[in-house]
Amino acid sequence: MLVNDEKPTEFDVFITDFNGNLRGKRFPAKSMEEIMREGMKLPVSVVALDNWGNDVLKNGLVFETGDSDGLCLPVQNQAVPVPWAAQPRKQILAMIHKPDGSPCHLDPRQILKNIVDRYKKLGLTPVVATELEFYLLDRESETSQRPIPPVVRNGNGRRLQETDCYSVKEMDGLAVFFADVREACNQQNIPADTIISELGPGQFEINMVHTDDALLAADHASMFKRLISGVARKHGMASTFMAKPYPNESGNGMHVHFSVIDEDGKNVFDNGTDEGSALLKQAVAGLLNHMADSMLIFAPHLNSYRRFQAGAYTPTFAGWGYGNRTVAVRIPESSNAARRIEHRVSGADANPYLVLAAVLGAALNGIENKMSPPKPIEGNAYTLVDLYESLPSRWDDATEFFKDSQFLNDYLGKDFVNAFSAAKEQEQNRLFGQISDIEYKSYL
Repeated sequence: MLVNDEKPTEFDVFITDFNGNLRGKRFPAKSMEEIMREGMKLPVSVVALDNWGNDVLKNGLVFETGDSDGLCLPVQNQAVPVPWAAQPRKQILAMIHKPDGSPCHLDPRQILKNIVDRYKKLGLTPVVATELEFYLLDRESETSQRPIPPVVRNGNGRRLQETDCYSVKEMDGLAVFFADVREACNQQNIPADTIISELGPGQFEINMVHTDDALLAADHASMFKRLISGVARKHGMASTFMAKPYPNESGNGMHVHFSVIDEDGKNVFDNGTDEGSALLKQAVAGLLNHMADSMLIFAPHLNSYRRFQAGAYTPTFAGWGYGNRTVAVRIPESSNAARRIEHRVSGADANPYLVLAAVLGAALNGIENKMSPPKPIEGNAYTLVDLYESLPSRWDDATEFFKDSQFLNDYLGKDFVNAFSAAKEQEQNRLFGQISDIEYKSYL
């Protein structure tokens, strides 16, 4: 059972960097009131570190600025418990600003806020929810640096080595773990909804409740990833949101569901038919038009591209359809009032703020320019791959699409595009410079 002690001895304050990693400081409890009031300082360059936490010297944020500080201000009204911590502790999510308190347009949360503000200028508000997939692993995975399926300790001690999609038995065997996940979500005000056993051994998906605050939806996703890791450790397991931990098993995705309401609270994607409104189709067209440009956000790491395989419920080209899980953009079956779009491209390893910014920004671009989508796809989209241009399937190719995108420069910001691509290129130089075990086995 998780402990919720109302008298923490410490608390964490953190921001989310480009890769979705949490960067911040740990303070004694006595400093909480001051931090809530005045924030904390971190170098602005921290938001643009590479995946291992190294400075990215080509982004212009380090020596050129004297590695100057930004001001991290809390985005939560109060700290929330960290119930899996060994000692009583709380945490506060923050967003980095310039030293004078004005917006820093490199912070992923601020980038999403800028997109939401563009909707507001048109009298529109996105309503958003995420679906996050993850694997539970044996704790030994952290030592071996290889994924090992976990042992279900209250399920006859068996190891989760077989796929058992939508299995209630799998969840029964982990009932105590998921009970603690729900309790931790309640304590941190994360609106976790449905729990599903997914296609991989030890793979699960937890869906979030829709909210008309896109920033809050991304907050929920970001904090949820930390929560799963913490609760899993409390239960003697590990977890991963890595896009493709097993080469021959299902990858971890982050699907985004969204609709858009007007100032009267009406869903503008609903026109009283199953087909949806003209604005829905314009949004779909924008998503398809800018999908290749945004792949570096949806698939930000070398491993991310292993998800994109035909027949793996992961899209390989920009297509759409109604009630069709083989396409990139799906219009789920629903009541007319709940007419919405599901974006199925992003991996669970991506930054939720940047994913939502890219998805909502592309949809808005389609609406603003009254774009028209192609004909919706019926049946198995994987049989049509030769008729469509493939999405970038290599990390370095996706980086070039990203850098050249006028849409991303306009909607997410030129400074962000430059800094994010610099981080990705630094990561690529490091990884592409390594010689893999399979190369030695094959060629030495």
